[in-house]
Amino acid sequence: MRHLGYTAPDQLHCRLKGLSVTALVTESARLRPSRSGDPLTAATKASLASLAHRVQALDAEIAELDEKIESLLVATAPDLLALFGVGPDTAATLLVAAGDNPDRLHSEAAWAHMCGVSPVPAGSGKTSGHHRHHLGGDRQANSALWRIVMVRIAHDPETRAYFERRVKEGRTKRDVIRILKRYVAREVYRHLPRG
Repeated sequence: MRHLGYTAPDQLHCRLKGLSVTALVTESARLRPSRSGDPLTAATKASLASLAHRVQALDAEIAELDEKIESLLVATAPDLLALFGVGPDTAATLLVAAGDNPDRLHSEAAWAHMCGVSPVPAGSGKTSGHHRHHLGGDRQANSALWRIVMVRIAHDPETRAYFERRVKEGRTKRDVIRILKRYVAREVYRHLPRG
């Protein structure tokens, strides 16, 4: 839609220039191609209006599906949704990962391994105590845990203080995030529905 606006005839281009995405969609949905005498302007307006109506329809469908998913989550895992940094999308991702692998969830450590957040020793020889990310596991669940950690680092004072303290102690940011993801995986496991 932006590119159509950039290449539109001058009057239409000026009308759409500088609008936010939401405003561009709203304004484009109001366009009436039949009111243009110029065929190029009419074609551009028709294209913009068509795309805007599709965006609005998809937004409405997403909102409806989000509402349904959230009501299912509230009924299935209200404790999980109550955790700091866990929204409907993240909770749904974690529940799907757990539901797809019920035979693998015999312990909290197995859950962490399945999510790819169990520490794997990386040292060899005389070096010890170094760990790296487990490269296996469910990548979507791992990403969901990462999002929870990022929200907590940004908005939870305790997590932020812990993060900053560990970085000052010499840990890399990546290591601290790995540690926090493991902690969050432990917390999430306690709130997953059983049976």
